[in-house]
Amino acid sequence: MTLRQPWTRDHLLVAFHLYNKMPFGQIRHGNKEIASTAKLMGRTASSLSMKMANIASCDPSITESGRSGLKGASKADKQMWLEMSNDRENFYVAAADAVLKLYRSQGQLPPDISHFIEGTTDYSSAENVTLTKTRIGQSQFRLAVLSAYDFKCCITGIDIADLLVASHIVPWRLDTANRLNPSNGLCLSALHDKAFDKGLITLNDQLEVTLSSKLLQQNNRALTDNFERYENRQIFIPKKFMPSQQFLSHHRNHIFQP
Repeated sequence: MTLRQPWTRDHLLVAFHLYNKMPFGQIRHGNKEIASTAKLMGRTASSLSMKMANIASCDPSITESGRSGLKGASKADKQMWLEMSNDRENFYVAAADAVLKLYRSQGQLPPDISHFIEGTTDYSSAENVTLTKTRIGQSQFRLAVLSAYDFKCCITGIDIADLLVASHIVPWRLDTANRLNPSNGLCLSALHDKAFDKGLITLNDQLEVTLSSKLLQQNNRALTDNFERYENRQIFIPKKFMPSQQFLSHHRNHIFQP
């Protein structure tokens, strides 16, 4: 009989890292990234995917929507979810460090190494790669937000990554505690990100698009095509990291231009 391998802190951090960056629907043992990471960990793909599903059961966005994932979340899973929620900046760095150590132990580098470091494209030596906190935080926020919406603009459905922005609901400068909280983010096209940032669009309590009178007063075909057609439509609901009603209320009351 094969003994079950205990989950170390580093292995849990790797599982959380994958959970944050991966669309919910891709959490399955047949996923190539899960399988290759599990192999480096000395685990089965089923073991790692099950752990990620258990992490999902700690996510209020999952449980409150009736999707309970698996119900086997351990005490350590729940404690780590709380740790992440309380200090995302340092948590993201710790998780990235665990991933980097895992790959370095096999003389390799993570396939998404560019998300970990800044200022160089020379990845030839694993030992010379150093983590950059700001780079990691911004990258993990972007991946968490975009993956929650399956890498599609939540208003238009545009799915070209280069055109997508992890848009802050409460601006970065106004809320340092939630700068990296993916529930303070929306996946928007660059155009709609700019409009949201300037208060020309917002979302109501039902997550429906509301337009500013500054847009509605214009007689412009481009505005009709890009904004008016989406008025009063509900956005694509994320599979995880649901946008916070508290943050949306702040946007409506302090940023939106009625």
